[in-house]
Amino acid sequence: MTLVVGLGCQRGCDVHALLALFDSALAEGGIERQQVTALASLDRKQDEPGLIALARLLALPLRCFSAAQLAVYEERLSHKSDIAFTHTGCYGVAESAALALAEQLTRRPARLLITRKKTAQATVALASAD
Repeated sequence: MTLVVGLGCQRGCDVHALLALFDSALAEGGIERQQVTALASLDRKQDEPGLIALARLLALPLRCFSAAQLAVYEERLSHKSDIAFTHTGCYGVAESAALALAEQLTRRPARLLITRKKTAQATVALASAD
């Protein structure tokens, strides 16, 4: 099974804040860290130190997508954020990035196993394509 964690975060979000959110979402879903295949986010975040550090810490690839690539997933999001759209050009970075990468890796339709979990600094979601 391909499991992809999508992440969105504010600039300067600390790796420890991202890891805590990542771990709590996985725990809620009954998923172990080692079951995760890859991390996904928005292309504007590809140089974000916290995301890069998280990918290194977990030894997972981080793939990033443009807002246009993520926009096609809008109808499948559990929540549409106007604030996210204002800042990024898409209504939900974590969920749409997770869906996009899971489908890219498997060439099959993906579904959200864990919908958007949010803290003040970050969001996380998990998609699967079996």
